[in-house]
Amino acid sequence: MAPSHVLVALDGSPLAGDALAHALETFDCRVTVLNVVTPLDASMSEGGVLEPGEDRREEARERAERLVDRARDRAAEADRSVETVVETGDPAETILATADERGVDQIVVGGHGGDRSGIGRRLLGTVATTVVGEAPVTVTVVR
Repeated sequence: MAPSHVLVALDGSPLAGDALAHALETFDCRVTVLNVVTPLDASMSEGGVLEPGEDRREEARERAERLVDRARDRAAEADRSVETVVETGDPAETILATADERGVDQIVVGGHGGDRSGIGRRLLGTVATTVVGEAPVTVTVVR
């Protein structure tokens, strides 16, 4: 059954861009693009290394807005439109919550594949793995 509302998680990575392209090409339905700003005091954010401050928060928010603006432009180039959302929180939890709140029936995320080892393999792809494991809807991971 074809979805009626797809959520694309966009983090600025090339694979997330591929996920957006896949969703726009594959699904003829409502598409929402989500970027999650990780709180700067979270251990997985740059704030875990750099001093968090209002300037850094504003920079992160502006980067997120630029990402969703580019997604809107890409959709327009494909003669499509997308809704855009910027939220702050844990990426996997926020993707799942947004999907639930907006009645999404398909999630598309970029995954991290290739020959990664050590900490890179453990950290990269954690969001996609969590979303796949916990989402009550179909999840497509683009690699």
